[in-house]
Amino acid sequence: MEDKQQVTTEDLEKQVIEVLKTIYDPEIPINIYELGLIYEVKVHEDRSVYVKMTLTAPNCPVADILPQQVEWGIASIPDVSDVRVELTFDPPFTIEMMSDEAKLTLGFM
Repeated sequence: MEDKQQVTTEDLEKQVIEVLKTIYDPEIPINIYELGLIYEVKVHEDRSVYVKMTLTAPNCPVADILPQQVEWGIASIPDVSDVRVELTFDPPFTIEMMSDEAKLTLGFM
């Protein structure tokens, strides 16, 4: 295991993104990162992590579960000291937020 002093905030951010890529909206076969649901990831010097995210719709059936999965997934990274997930609908999710890979997979390209 790496010493906490050797893990940079950039390294930690990469680990956070890798975790986000393992979380899926159960109705869509694309991870939430490629789907464009993650608006912001900040890793602070104290190793706390802030994530601003959205859902595909405000009445999404997984509105209670998905942000918790994000928090729990990031909290499982050994070097993370704290996690805060903010759910927002501003701006609202649109297909343009998806990665090209996600659009291709879902037939939008």
